[in-house]
Amino acid sequence: MPKHEFFVDMTCEGCSNAVSRVLHRLGGVQFDIDLPNKKVCIDSEHNIDTLLETLKKTGKNASYLGEKSAQ
Repeated sequence: MPKHEFFVDMTCEGCSNAVSRVLHRLGGVQFDIDLPNKKVCIDSEHNIDTLLETLKKTGKNASYLGEKSAQ
């Protein structure tokens, strides 16, 4: 599955919980949230636009950073 990295303007645990909620609701995703660096890495077959729109449902600024290479 492609792994995509997004910036999400999260400032607290509540923000990261909101991101978790919308991604779980979308389904078909595995993700890691890096709250200190305001990044979300998502493994998903969904397209980038769908993922970005889903992240924006939190009311936070979100942007696509690029594909994350497997390490």
